[in-house]
Amino acid sequence: MKPNILLIMCDQLRADALGCTGNWVKTPHIDRIARGGVRFTNCVTNSPVCLPARISMATGRYPHNTGVWDNCPYELPEGTPTWMSAIRDAGYRTSVFGKTALHRGGPDLRKFEHKLHSYGLDDVDEIRGPHASVDVVCHMTERWKSLGLLEAFREDMKERAGKNRTLVRPSALPLSEYYDVYVGQRAKDYLRNYQRTQPWFCWVSFAGPHEPWDTPEPFASMYRPEDMPEPVPRPPERRTGPKGELDRRFAESPRGGIHNAKELRASYAGKVSLIDDQIGQILSEIEARGELDRTVILFSSDHGEMNGDYDLIHKSNFLNPAVRVPFIISTPEIKKSSQAGTTNDSPVEWFDAGPTLAEAAGTKLKYLQSARSIVPAFQDPRSGHRSFAISELSEEVMYLDRDWKLMLNRKGEPYRLFDVKNDPQEINDLIGRSEHDSLINELKSGVAERLKQTGNV
Repeated sequence: MKPNILLIMCDQLRADALGCTGNWVKTPHIDRIARGGVRFTNCVTNSPVCLPARISMATGRYPHNTGVWDNCPYELPEGTPTWMSAIRDAGYRTSVFGKTALHRGGPDLRKFEHKLHSYGLDDVDEIRGPHASVDVVCHMTERWKSLGLLEAFREDMKERAGKNRTLVRPSALPLSEYYDVYVGQRAKDYLRNYQRTQPWFCWVSFAGPHEPWDTPEPFASMYRPEDMPEPVPRPPERRTGPKGELDRRFAESPRGGIHNAKELRASYAGKVSLIDDQIGQILSEIEARGELDRTVILFSSDHGEMNGDYDLIHKSNFLNPAVRVPFIISTPEIKKSSQAGTTNDSPVEWFDAGPTLAEAAGTKLKYLQSARSIVPAFQDPRSGHRSFAISELSEEVMYLDRDWKLMLNRKGEPYRLFDVKNDPQEINDLIGRSEHDSLINELKSGVAERLKQTGNV
């Protein structure tokens, strides 16, 4: 009997914001998944920006293949081969609840479900993120309208723009109608009522903990700002040498510009715990169906959130808070083995989720793509997965292995080098030190070879 497959995805969840990865957020249900699975500690997103990351995840193609380097007016062409369609072709009923960002879809998402059908998803209840939900119509916003909540939501979101972009206060929506609760409850209801003979694949795609910092009560008060980790200070900036996208971000955000960073973190942590609560309810529903022990679960996020580290918010850079994401997989086989509850430090790229889930469904991807299934890595941890991972943004490339991180600007010039094993907060930039010249050349060669190998995908 084929396993069911549950893909749980967050938007803008940094890797350290879980109970099993850090010590500042309570996530008992995600931790439960980790205890029954393998947690990959060196996973990076293919791009620390929403659209290019999600397009890469759906297709297994890098930004240097898709040409999608940032958020832009792009949509996946209808009928594009995806791992989702491969899972459907393997005999699964496929579904998605929440945010995909794979198509532009016009002002009413309900009229464009056929696009998601063409990507391999049978049953669809799609939303946009909180900002886009001000203007985009979907089943969720129509529900808010019927309850008299939509205008209050719109006014609240408008007040959070511009100088108020770091405003922390609960949403105008009650907890029962909050967008992440909507996603979790729709997925839970779907699974409760699922009666088909086919195994199910369910993609639960939360819009949080992406800003705004609008966590509803009681989660808004769950964490005290004074208990949150201190933001990582911005290191001294080099005045000479090559510059890149990170330097542009620093120039746009003055030192000390995020005055309420610990308040942001407390709200963010509350939103993560809210999502964890929804995940717990979904797991309980699967357990009530008697299916939890034969369900593959993969948990991850499209990119992270700076939350005041280095005086930055949001993402769009290669520093750890933005580029590292959680990657946890639990399968019936792992649960019964000595691998349950272990970690693996082999580098992973976010889009590796696609062929991994396809293999779990008993199929292989037959179209040209560059993502790799991680199944061999947890079947035999000694085999490793990747020797290094890359991430891309605005025609820049980042290299990461177990020891080193290198950032190359769009001219291919190295502009940051970090010893990530001994300097995990990435404070001490080693660019410009002659003793690292040969290392930099070696890492650059690795990047060049990867780009060459995948250039025609």
